[in-house]
Amino acid sequence: MELGLYTFGDVGTDPVTGRHTGPAERLTQLVEEIALADEVGLDLFGLGEHHRPDYAVSAPAVALAAASQRTKNIKLSSAVTVLSSDDPVRVYQQYATLDNLTGGRAEIMAGRGSFIESFPLFGHDLNDYDTLFAEKLSMLMKLNEGERFSWPGGKHTPAVNDRGIYPRPVNDRLPLWIAVGGTPQSVVRAATLGLPLALAIIGGEPARFAPFFELHRQAAEKAGHDPSSIKRSINVHGFVAETKQQAADIFYPAQAEVMNRIGRERGWPPTNRAQFDASIGPRGANFVGGPSEMVDKILAHHEIFGFDRFVIQMAIGVMEHAKLMKAIEIFGTRVAPEVRKAVGARMSAAAE
Repeated sequence: MELGLYTFGDVGTDPVTGRHTGPAERLTQLVEEIALADEVGLDLFGLGEHHRPDYAVSAPAVALAAASQRTKNIKLSSAVTVLSSDDPVRVYQQYATLDNLTGGRAEIMAGRGSFIESFPLFGHDLNDYDTLFAEKLSMLMKLNEGERFSWPGGKHTPAVNDRGIYPRPVNDRLPLWIAVGGTPQSVVRAATLGLPLALAIIGGEPARFAPFFELHRQAAEKAGHDPSSIKRSINVHGFVAETKQQAADIFYPAQAEVMNRIGRERGWPPTNRAQFDASIGPRGANFVGGPSEMVDKILAHHEIFGFDRFVIQMAIGVMEHAKLMKAIEIFGTRVAPEVRKAVGARMSAAAE
């Protein structure tokens, strides 16, 4: 089982201290965070792509390449690549380059995107939201098959006749995950293509999303794939500190500022501390607590989902960098080892 972190590189004003963090400072901090995550033994760090003033990461591959020179073991992933509005050839070349810089530690997590700013920015019609992704995903998968590339073209992509794609990844193919936000059709698409699933859970009771994993298994088997050979992940929000109270007090102000800001754009009602406190309970969507609470909640949901990977977004909104670094340290040195130990024991018992 893998454990990791992801973030979008939030910029803006810390709601607690009033201190402003701009893109230059935040990107420098991200490199430090990824280096620390590697040092404490976490398996993955992902950076999501956004094209908004409140996020510093519009080019995840570039930021990950900077971090690659400070790391030795951790996998570096997009979280996600908005493939619909990008060029699959360039995406593939960027992550193949990252793969060579890291000795084979790059991967792509592709999705349709929950934010739509990139579509008009790159001249795409939102009416093509799904067909853009489907066609470009097929093209990306074809690029992954080998050095020589031919493509018949389509509504959104040009024809390519027997061209070389360089550089090739270290192990010739890049790991490719599909990120979904709870749309059954997206789950079935990933399964039918035999691709691993990253399920984002940012609200509601996580256990309610468990049927999506079963749907992925069933659809994979129906398509002729071995469901046990395809990995599945849950990607969640949360924070860890020395105590649950400390974790909640650090995480809530920044998280609430982000959710309320985005909520005003999308018509969500504002959140409050009582709702947040309810969400960090054993069945809530937010994984917030001290080390023991975090271990218990991850293991409880592992029993429900049987996931192969658990990825948490702790840097939501702008918060003090030192507190975030401490959270990464605790997650890597005190939470991850206990989770791995317990999951390993479960797997050994199940195999007997």
